[in-house]
Amino acid sequence: MKRLSIIVAIVIGLMFGINPVNAQTKKIGMAKARAIAAKQAAGKIESSELEKEGGKWIYSFDIRNGKGTITEVNVNAYTGAIVKVEEENKKAEADEKRKEKSEKKTKSGKQ
Repeated sequence: MKRLSIIVAIVIGLMFGINPVNAQTKKIGMAKARAIAAKQAAGKIESSELEKEGGKWIYSFDIRNGKGTITEVNVNAYTGAIVKVEEENKKAEADEKRKEKSEKKTKSGKQ
């Protein structure tokens, strides 16, 4: 009887979008992630996006710092934990822009 109750609870949970393995299924939202990133690095947020990186959903922010370079801050989309903070040099910044432009062309069917 106890086993049946557990199975029923899992089935009902799955029907209503509750994941029994990972109960954290709701993203924190761009506004909250932006606030977290802004506390991590001073400057102006120039770009932000939700992306899947390394099999995990993250909010990624490019923040122009006082030196004129970009600090990239990645925030876990579910927990709000800082995943990575990386200061990009001019070459890395240019490479990333080139890669993003190429990806946009590929997604739109242009080559």
